[in-house]
Amino acid sequence: MTPALRIVLRVLGVGALVAGGLAVALAAVVATILLGPLIFWVAWNVLDFASAIGLPELGFWGIVLATVFLVVGWFGKVAIAAIVFLVDPSWFHGAAEVRWPEPTFRNFVAFALLALLASRPHAHAHAHKHRRRNKV
Repeated sequence: MTPALRIVLRVLGVGALVAGGLAVALAAVVATILLGPLIFWVAWNVLDFASAIGLPELGFWGIVLATVFLVVGWFGKVAIAAIVFLVDPSWFHGAAEVRWPEPTFRNFVAFALLALLASRPHAHAHAHKHRRRNKV
């Protein structure tokens, strides 16, 4: 085998490894983006948590927006609220009679799914290591 061919094969091997890693990372991002709204849709519309607490069911973009609202941090929540205020301020004038849901297993599962989405971005905040301070 010629030295040039060996170099090309090594480069292609590293390239394939990098491409495979990027493909896995991209698949994880796409799954995360698609999985969040799916979980919200199941909890809100399929398990009828919306009607259990007195709110309407949401369409596709409402589900996506609500999921993003639950997943992002404080600045993202403020940005989403600002966008909704600017694009469609009449959305906030709807009448809703929010109430505590009935204590059923179905409502518990729906609430647990929504809590899972809402708690996810804050998981890294609890993973920090406590440093021991040395006293001199």
